[in-house]
Amino acid sequence: MKRSPILYLSLLCCFLLFLACRGGHHPVDNPSVYTQDPKVKKLTEDINSHPKDAQLYFLRAELLHSKGGLDSLALKDYEKALSLDSSKGEYYSAIGDLLFEHKDITGSTKWLEKAIALNPKDPKAHLKIAKMMIYMDDYTKAFAEINTVLRQDVYNPEAYFLKGIIYKELHDTDKAISSFQTTINAVPTFHDAVLELGILYSYKKDPIALKYYDNAFKIDSTDVAPIYGKGMFYQEAKDYCNAKIMYRDCILRNQKFVDAYFSLGWIYLQQDSLDKAWRHFDLVTKMDVSNAGAYYNRGLCNELMKKIPDAIKDYKQALIFNKDYKDAQDALKRLHTK
Repeated sequence: MKRSPILYLSLLCCFLLFLACRGGHHPVDNPSVYTQDPKVKKLTEDINSHPKDAQLYFLRAELLHSKGGLDSLALKDYEKALSLDSSKGEYYSAIGDLLFEHKDITGSTKWLEKAIALNPKDPKAHLKIAKMMIYMDDYTKAFAEINTVLRQDVYNPEAYFLKGIIYKELHDTDKAISSFQTTINAVPTFHDAVLELGILYSYKKDPIALKYYDNAFKIDSTDVAPIYGKGMFYQEAKDYCNAKIMYRDCILRNQKFVDAYFSLGWIYLQQDSLDKAWRHFDLVTKMDVSNAGAYYNRGLCNELMKKIPDAIKDYKQALIFNKDYKDAQDALKRLHTK
């Protein structure tokens, strides 16, 4: 599975900030955080009335975490809940879950193991450990955790979803499809499973992929990935007209969706619309400054437009971000430069 370098950078920045908040130097609580949202305000009032109620802190932590950008405050509430009641496995599990989202694998494992020690049947903890094992490419351990959950709940949708992810990583498309299908049989609105079915049927060049992409978008219209997936399906079929319609739709809905700009540039390059292709790859280099492919393709546009010095500069820039980029290496050899 390809992971964007810019995504890793974003996660690293978030994680470093998160660690700073954990180091005992919590930011001063902004009162507006606890008064702007009616639900948070109500829980805060309940906490003020019942300051020894661990569950109230846990519920507010869950709410703060769900809002994004408030994880340091959520962590404080989780820790407060545990200080008041250390017998609840779900409190440990929640902290493990939050740490995993910030890629603190060691810290997450410690808290999840505590959750399982308190409640050996805790499916959330087992499945979170399974996710960590998938992230670390240890599929044997991941399957062991998943099967522990399925022995308790044979229809657990998330367990089958994770099985599908493993089979996808192992390039066993048929088993992956079967697992994701079992997931949506249990929960038809399981967005990620529906989206994965669209992706896998696209691999098989099966038009049913378009149906799954449409269904995924209906489930969550804030996510443009299904629209982009349809664009890729049309692109692979060389139906560039419909592909461009989908990519433009992506951009209208999410102007920061970098892949749509890149794919439009690629299509324009195939159609010899070099100026348009160059502009789209140029946009990508500004939005995703470490995107080696964008520099290479902008360089290719420059080369085809006979702007050789600019092409050489772009090819060299591509190699800065990916020193093993063979196409860029070959392009520099072709232009007789080092």
